[in-house]
Amino acid sequence: MKILLRSLLFLATLIVLSIIGLYITGNEFLIKGVWATYLHGEKTATIDDDRFFETRTVAANNPERWPIHKRYNSIKLSDELNSTLQESESVAFVVVKNDKLIFEQYWDGYSDTSHSNSFSMAKSIVTILIEIAIEQGYIKGWNEKVVTFLPELEGPYASDLELWHLSTMTAGLQWNEHYTNPFDITARAYYGNDIASLLYREVPVINQPGENYEYQSGAPQLLGLVLSKATGKTVSEFASEELWSKVGAMHDASWHLDHKDGNELTYCCFNSNARDFARLGKLMLNYGNWDGNQILDSTFVAKAGHGVGVDYYGWSFWIYNDLNTPVYYFRGILGQYIIVFPEKDLVVCRLGKRRLEDEDNHPKDFKVIARESLKYFGY
Repeated sequence: MKILLRSLLFLATLIVLSIIGLYITGNEFLIKGVWATYLHGEKTATIDDDRFFETRTVAANNPERWPIHKRYNSIKLSDELNSTLQESESVAFVVVKNDKLIFEQYWDGYSDTSHSNSFSMAKSIVTILIEIAIEQGYIKGWNEKVVTFLPELEGPYASDLELWHLSTMTAGLQWNEHYTNPFDITARAYYGNDIASLLYREVPVINQPGENYEYQSGAPQLLGLVLSKATGKTVSEFASEELWSKVGAMHDASWHLDHKDGNELTYCCFNSNARDFARLGKLMLNYGNWDGNQILDSTFVAKAGHGVGVDYYGWSFWIYNDLNTPVYYFRGILGQYIIVFPEKDLVVCRLGKRRLEDEDNHPKDFKVIARESLKYFGY
């Protein structure tokens, strides 16, 4: 018994010392990271991570049901599409044709009201919100200097950084987009408790903005901080008033915060369901117009389908050029997609727990979903 007690005391002491060591070295974010992943049987972030974060509500103040297409759920999906959706552990697949719900399917206990994490689809959402803020006069334009709003930003090229650089991933930040190293900046941003201080302290602008494309989650996070400074509102409040309620979302969404009453993680972590996510696709499909209300300027929406630094990425939207019709899409790391087919009056939303390997800058599962959806719903 004495040996057991000594062993338990030694283990407890080791744990306490380890925790103290993490705080001393500035790595206390690992405590939350380990708790939210390994201690819950996961190896990485998941679509249900909102339970581990403080969140802020994005209220749906004007709910509007989807009209139902006359061919609702009457079209049989191909074997290839079905197998791809299952292999990639899909939880929701929703198709909107001619602004009407034509198909939906759910798996693994998820439904049309189940919330899940958007991951990087939030990057497209925050770009939409910045455009709205520009149109409403909170911000002069996309050429506005970032330091006008965030004077704390550092680096030799900080004064050259403009808002459009952040949206197009040409910001030149010191940021390593790495998802497996627990000590890297991406993990620290996700599990840390002060995203603004982290960016100001450790993410300077080290390269000339506007010259080279490099996917960096720090860029849309800076856009979120700009949005709050410019509007005097939280990102969630602004999103509720000027976007979520205006597109008729049926259910409140939520946005992860770095801590209680803190900042939204605007490079990721907008939580909603497939039906409501698809509304964002409809908004883009109709060039910013929602049932007669022009929420976004049509000229800005037209930019979404065109690359800037590269041909496959534009203003926070991914661009796909292999289907002989324009295609662009919102994208999250585990295969969260809102796919827009402008010439086909078609929107597809797929949510899930993993994506297949990338091929030529686009995930394999996305390619199958886009191609097969066009074949069966594009007419």
